[in-house]
Amino acid sequence: MKYPIEKTEQEWMDLLGPESYRILRQKGTEYPHTGKYNLHYEKGIYCCGACSEPLFESNAKFDAHCGWPSFDESIPGKVSYILDVTHGMKRTEILCTNCGSHLGHVFDDGPTQTGQRYCVNSLSINFKE
Repeated sequence: MKYPIEKTEQEWMDLLGPESYRILRQKGTEYPHTGKYNLHYEKGIYCCGACSEPLFESNAKFDAHCGWPSFDESIPGKVSYILDVTHGMKRTEILCTNCGSHLGHVFDDGPTQTGQRYCVNSLSINFKE
């Protein structure tokens, strides 16, 4: 896929550093209950950790008790969805539509009226008040 922001893998590595690169560009997952935004509930916007594109509003965040930041919806048009059949599972991967970076996965088991649970790695996002 083509994205508005394109960089070489070396450019992404230089920009992000090893651990963020592993999550955002190599589709990694951080350990549950370790991310700085898991239990973070300030008012603002959560943006892509690679390109700073706004992705989620703070009023969409909730505690899913899963160990990762969870949202019940994204900002319209900011997240792409791709079928992920790795690890013997069928899931929906979520990516930033601006740069193609891996954010996490979305599931149809959310407790709010949307029924969605966007399960996001803290290293995939940055918070702006």
